[in-house]
Amino acid sequence: MDCVFQKSGIAWFRTNLMGRASRPLQGICVTGMGGPDTYQGDYAMTAIIVGIHGLANKPEKDKLKEYWGKSIREGLLKNCKLEKADYQFEMVHWADLLYSRPLHEDPDFDFDSLYNTQPYREAADGALKEYKDSWRDDARAIASAVGGKVADMLDEHFGMDGLGKFLIRNKLRDLDFYYDEDRQIANRSGKKQQARRVLKDELKNTLLNIDRGDGPLIVIGHSMGSIIAYDVLREIGRKNPEFTVDHFVTIGSPLGLPLVKLNVDRHNRGRADEDRVRTPTVVRGSWINYADRKDPVSFDNHLRDDYGKNRHGIRVEDDIVLNDYVDDKGKRNPHKSYGYLRTPELSKFLNQCVGVSSRVPA
Repeated sequence: MDCVFQKSGIAWFRTNLMGRASRPLQGICVTGMGGPDTYQGDYAMTAIIVGIHGLANKPEKDKLKEYWGKSIREGLLKNCKLEKADYQFEMVHWADLLYSRPLHEDPDFDFDSLYNTQPYREAADGALKEYKDSWRDDARAIASAVGGKVADMLDEHFGMDGLGKFLIRNKLRDLDFYYDEDRQIANRSGKKQQARRVLKDELKNTLLNIDRGDGPLIVIGHSMGSIIAYDVLREIGRKNPEFTVDHFVTIGSPLGLPLVKLNVDRHNRGRADEDRVRTPTVVRGSWINYADRKDPVSFDNHLRDDYGKNRHGIRVEDDIVLNDYVDDKGKRNPHKSYGYLRTPELSKFLNQCVGVSSRVPA
């Protein structure tokens, strides 16, 4: 079952020319030869959402899964009045492969370096707000496209990715390990393998072994998790071409960084198909990239000018959002996954893909 969306007017212009996802969306569930039946997001079949987390150490898998689930359901309830959504959620957790101990929340050890200062917290009343588009966003999108192409050209012709490598090596250890071809870590069986292979297999094995059913499959990648997800979907497209993903969602993604795009290009050289830097072939419905303008990890928040369409015509759509997350000291963290997962824009998108068991009366 495929989920597609209708767009009209200025929304169509922004999506097709500026690469910004339109809103609102009208869900259409294509049910086969009988033609499309229009729904208001109420799917009869259970959707599957697979999430993969981002950079740095994390709580243990069950706790992180709980927090992601609470964030998604909070957004569906507050933004869509969907009290009980019918979907299956799978959490791909790889932090324990790079960190010996998880983050904890024991208040008796709040001085410990492993104490989790940014757990899930319910959003404050009125905090979940849609981002209001303006002409400045279109101007920024154009500037981003021009600036990104210049940076890419410098990287390609003058090898100016050295600064990016230096910053990653000194500030983003996880990503440095991922791109270091000589770095080996233990997999789930205890066998040493290339770090990139081990981390990719966490998601790849989950996707290929999941019981699909007839509902849509949605992959959500946060931060570095979006890089792993992108690479895995490209790999699956080459080795398991019959496999499909209905929707690919990236939140707080660094996929627009020149060094990341350079690695995408390098790992897909020798391909005779479309652009090497493009939407994965297995994605059949949509790729939507959500980013907060103040998120330092996704500061290049317009991926549409960086990634071409796949052979099915699917090209990334960028949507600017407001991440509301505030830590225990009252400081806003615009990169936090929990905040992204409950933004009105993402909630309304998921609302059209998940089954409904109970709605709050209007």
